[in-house]
Amino acid sequence: MLATAMAAPFARAAMAAPSAWTREAYLEAMRKSGRTTDLTEAQFEAIQARKPAAMHRIEAYLKERLGSPDPAVLRAFQEVPREYFHYVYPEHRSQSGVAYEDDPKPWALGYGSALSDYLGQAYMTQVCKPQPGDTTLEIGTGSGFQSSLLSRIVKHSYSIEIIEPLGQAVSKVFAPLGYDNVQTRVGDGYFGWPEVKGGFDVIIVTCAAQYAPPELFKQLKPGGRMLIPIGQPFKRGQLLYVYTKDDEGKVHSRKDVGVFFIPMTGAMMNRPKPGSMVEPVPSAMSGTVAE
Repeated sequence: MLATAMAAPFARAAMAAPSAWTREAYLEAMRKSGRTTDLTEAQFEAIQARKPAAMHRIEAYLKERLGSPDPAVLRAFQEVPREYFHYVYPEHRSQSGVAYEDDPKPWALGYGSALSDYLGQAYMTQVCKPQPGDTTLEIGTGSGFQSSLLSRIVKHSYSIEIIEPLGQAVSKVFAPLGYDNVQTRVGDGYFGWPEVKGGFDVIIVTCAAQYAPPELFKQLKPGGRMLIPIGQPFKRGQLLYVYTKDDEGKVHSRKDVGVFFIPMTGAMMNRPKPGSMVEPVPSAMSGTVAE
């Protein structure tokens, strides 16, 4: 059961989604975000009925993979209404009714982007060890769900999306939920967000890069953590790398699990790989698969 974990203190509780998350609250948030939906009351209730099983699935997965689930990560998943982020943007069509599916998988958002499966998101969120005072950067906003999760734990959550129509549309989803510590922009995540003074405690890349961009290391604080999938576009054999920067500024890396993400575009596709920033990519390991 999640009762013990959910009782833990949680820094962002005052900024969560509306405490009474009803269909009316959902409809109002969708309206304010500029998106349409025809979700019925019965469909809404079915989503809420599936959520506890999904939460148990997340808790069990984190226990199996990482020894124990982080209470803050579980609390963030409990608070952020996943159904709100299921949307096919080019078609202006909600697919909220599929949220908390029994067999977690990625869901298309349009423009070649996807909402990652929730087990993969839980895993990556816990591995990057977000803390209440942290400033985080996500490369690849997508649906906005990952940035929203982090925002329930950390002080400031930044995110960059390279696909302009998607980035512009998704920038409107946070305010209706009261998530006022999320800031997004359209741009090439290869270059990070250098205007953020002091850099980032956590950088999480949610697209597959062929190597780790040097600018991201520059913006990672001493003591910071960076997660990035590395591998060839649309090919198996991608690996999640975890980088840490020590107090002297030296970067350390370790290979984590095998993953599958859509590719990082922009400068990543036409700049030569630096010679010293990343180890060669070996063959795939078993592990979490996300997109």
